[in-house]
Amino acid sequence: MQASKEPQGMVFDIQRYCVHDGPGIRTTVFLKGCNLRCFWCHNPESYRAGQDLMFYPNKCIGCGKCFALCPLGCHSTDGAGKHLIDREKCTVCGVCARRCFAGALTLSGKTRGVADVMKTVRADAAFYRNSGGGMTVSGGEPMLQPEFTAALLRTAHEEQIHTALDTAGNVEYAAYEALLPFVSLILFDLKCMDSTRHKEVTGVGNERILANLRRLGEGKTPIWVRIPVIPGVNDNAASMQLAAALTRGLSAVEKVELLPYHGLGSGKREALGLAYDHRGMEAPSKEALEELETYFL
Repeated sequence: MQASKEPQGMVFDIQRYCVHDGPGIRTTVFLKGCNLRCFWCHNPESYRAGQDLMFYPNKCIGCGKCFALCPLGCHSTDGAGKHLIDREKCTVCGVCARRCFAGALTLSGKTRGVADVMKTVRADAAFYRNSGGGMTVSGGEPMLQPEFTAALLRTAHEEQIHTALDTAGNVEYAAYEALLPFVSLILFDLKCMDSTRHKEVTGVGNERILANLRRLGEGKTPIWVRIPVIPGVNDNAASMQLAAALTRGLSAVEKVELLPYHGLGSGKREALGLAYDHRGMEAPSKEALEELETYFL
């Protein structure tokens, strides 16, 4: 009988010694693929399910290898000598990135197996035991790779490693049922309570998201709701009052965290060739955050 093939997934990063993705010291596994398009996302390389080519002009030494190596001629310069990439023509074959020794061209995303990922996760088992930490599976939206996500969570759970699932909730509820037995904590990202505004800033309405939060919130798996505070989107009393009323009525919700907006994803957007129209947006002040937090007390 042929052995079943190990589940594999598209991973774009594994960060060790994390302290903001659940309790204790954690290793966070970031999976590619997301069905939201939040303009404030600090991991825009997670949008696509496949690999991405990222270009950092400040690292480019002008060696010209990418011009010669690209089989489709995607690299060129404009009249001012600016390096251009034809993103529509590019198939992300990776030839240019693999020969870019300066690191100006890189590939984001790598297919990895469960055993490969868990080898990195296990390396910090002592830190998990001493701090109450563990492994967090994030993204992107890890629920878009359900088989791989479930296999990671199951393996860690069987090894008595605390597991956290970071999700934005925009999937069918049935996808959660197969892996909830292996989840110690759900980190639920709640963006915006108004569905019309939610669609404007993420590309989709929030009806399914709120329905999933309500259903998960009535279960037994602990939930930390995390709300990014975005100026002009949800940084107002009405939005926070609605969020507080919802979360307060859910028995599984242990706490709500307000996460201030930051523009750290803008550099990655440029590297991906994506536009960013919010450069003047400032993070909410400490005082403004503290005032919004009072609605959840």
